[in-house]
Amino acid sequence: MTYKITDNFLLKEEFNTLQNIIFGNNFDWYYNNSITFEKKNKDFQFIHFFYNNNCRGSRFNLIEPILNIIKPFSLVRVKANLLTKTNKIVVNDFHTDFNNINNLTTGIFYMNTCNGYTLFKDETKINSIANRFVSFDSQLEHTGTSCTDENIRVVINFNYF
Repeated sequence: MTYKITDNFLLKEEFNTLQNIIFGNNFDWYYNNSITFEKKNKDFQFIHFFYNNNCRGSRFNLIEPILNIIKPFSLVRVKANLLTKTNKIVVNDFHTDFNNINNLTTGIFYMNTCNGYTLFKDETKINSIANRFVSFDSQLEHTGTSCTDENIRVVINFNYF
């Protein structure tokens, strides 16, 4: 399996600006009663859509520095996920992004450093490091986790051609 990991993805000033806005008091997060497509009673996260259903969200401009680097031909979805601190690391269900869409890429941009991580079915673990970007084929089964050492774990997921 191939994963491309890039640390210090954005320039420090660009990253700090993005992080300050997303972690600020005026950024809109929405409660979502599931983490993966399979709803479970106790699973929840907070989300923010930057791009969904061919529509740009009101904060789309915030992700433009990332888009300028990855240069997607076409976006499918861009969504921020916020998971809250748990007493022990919770590994969520494995899933693929957008089943049966060939040549789709998933990118995960890590907004903060914490002991949470992204896990792949082959047991590859990508640690949550602020300003890290990892990309891979969207058909690879993967999952995310909560964290125990910070109040929140925040990533931005990109699905693009």
